[in-house]
Amino acid sequence: MFKPLKFLSGSLLLLGAAACGPLSVYYKPGTETARLQTDELGCQAAALKDAPVANEIRQNPPIFYPGRKVCHSGGCYYRPGYWVDGSIYTVDVNKPLRQRLEKSCMAAKGYQQITLKRCTQRSAAAPAGPYLEPLTEASCAQRNRDGSISIRTGG
Repeated sequence: MFKPLKFLSGSLLLLGAAACGPLSVYYKPGTETARLQTDELGCQAAALKDAPVANEIRQNPPIFYPGRKVCHSGGCYYRPGYWVDGSIYTVDVNKPLRQRLEKSCMAAKGYQQITLKRCTQRSAAAPAGPYLEPLTEASCAQRNRDGSISIRTGG
């Protein structure tokens, strides 16, 4: 049986865990932060043009729960089996291709894709520099409200 609260709390837990994990970012030392954002946006737009969103509707198979014999106080009866519908979901079949196109475009511009830890609130409060500085152990990344990503090299 589908339990909405259990599903919702599990989904929120997964979303919360994803928000705490490392971020994948493009990096080229010495590049202006504004140039990185412009290049990334241009590559995303080109990849979207070449591999547009192509959602397909799919369904998990239904599940059959067989009936069972229940005995209580000397009497027995049979509970019938029942089917549970498979969930319906969508898949963007072009997403992997779009990601490869974006990564290839950024590589052609000299960027490499790296993974950085997420910035803490304290380190996120420090302003990002106008240029991408050399990475250190303290380097971190944060997603901005506009969807762009900033790389910080201080604590």
